[in-house]
Amino acid sequence: MNYSTQMDAAKKGIVTKEMEVVAKKEGIHVEELKKRVAEGTVVIPANKHHHSLDPEGIGLGMRTKINVNLGISKDCYDIEAEMVKVKKALEMKTEAIMDLSSFGKTEAFRQRLVEISPALVGTVPIYDAVGFYDKELQAITADEFLRVVEKHGEDGADFVTVHAGINREAVDVFKRNKRLTNIVSRGGSLLYGWMELTGNENPFYEHYDRLLDICEKHDITLSLGDACRPGSIHDATDASQVKELMVLGELTLRAWERNVQVIIEGPGHMAMNEIEANVLLEKKLCHGAPFYVLGPIVTDIAPGYDHITSAIGGAMAAGSGADFLCYVTPAEHLRLPSLDDMKEGIIAAKIAAHAGDIAKQIPGSSEIDHKMSKARQELDWKKMFELAIEPEKPKEYRETSMPAHEDSCTMCGKMCSMRNMNKIMEGKNINILREDE
Repeated sequence: MNYSTQMDAAKKGIVTKEMEVVAKKEGIHVEELKKRVAEGTVVIPANKHHHSLDPEGIGLGMRTKINVNLGISKDCYDIEAEMVKVKKALEMKTEAIMDLSSFGKTEAFRQRLVEISPALVGTVPIYDAVGFYDKELQAITADEFLRVVEKHGEDGADFVTVHAGINREAVDVFKRNKRLTNIVSRGGSLLYGWMELTGNENPFYEHYDRLLDICEKHDITLSLGDACRPGSIHDATDASQVKELMVLGELTLRAWERNVQVIIEGPGHMAMNEIEANVLLEKKLCHGAPFYVLGPIVTDIAPGYDHITSAIGGAMAAGSGADFLCYVTPAEHLRLPSLDDMKEGIIAAKIAAHAGDIAKQIPGSSEIDHKMSKARQELDWKKMFELAIEPEKPKEYRETSMPAHEDSCTMCGKMCSMRNMNKIMEGKNINILREDE
């Protein structure tokens, strides 16, 4: 290859095979896509070692993509159970899967995931560091943290979350500005703990150029993590969050100088009235880099239902310009998600992403909605199920409560507005109490 990364190719005027695939999927001219990749407003995460990848574009003018978090933990160390979830997530056509494995030797799960996944694969290397070296956190060196990133790159991770923005200055801002929920990012809290225990600077900030060397070598997209994302609506848009975002904006420019693609991660828990402003703030401070949000979760009092609270926030964020939604399941804050939890989270996130695409007028995004409306007007149940984001539940609802008349449902019966309007528009009579003649 005559280029190191997708961004390097774009700057050199080279159209890669990944660009061609993405342009076709998005219905965009490949030259316009290449321009956006060169500018950094669109990323195509595509590690050179991920040979099963079906590439996706994330960013300006692209459909909003969703990510599914999976992986093993100390309390639920069952690789086969996680692989069942992986296969179901791929069947449901999620665009990305993040391996959040946080215990033991995680390499086996990660390598199997990369081998079979046409979806983008993301990782959080710091989760792996303790198990990788079998050392307590404070005993791990800066060099060792970076070597874990290198290993994930060699294994084929298309994007890695690295919390490089929580430097000493950001820590000082955090200490001066009291929070209700402190630092809720798992990776962020680990780095904060390491910095406090060792007295050292964040290794990913201090040795950022070496991190960029690794990303450039493997064409890893750098997902700059939000260590100071709010974990409660009380802490949203505070000094810690904004300070870190400012640092991430500076790191974005340094990455682009090295032709490393960048995604910016964002909140978190946040009241609805702050979401649009936060998207604007990220786009301004981080120079238009694609924005990746967890939710946002718009209220803190719905444990067991946070797939709903996050879908509300995700739809608002996507409609305001966010590019990538991390799904949230009903199990958020409570347990490792089950297969059913994962399915509910995917469906909620897909609804939010699609609603956001309609709001930001992504070309063609509402066409399927118009087809669904036509099927409803025609009382074409089969077509409705074919067009549904998830057909199993509506089919089950229909089949377990069948009406006396096929052209209605058991809620309205012969008072169905669609049925009766169709008859009137055709010049026919409406017989509600009597059988039709």
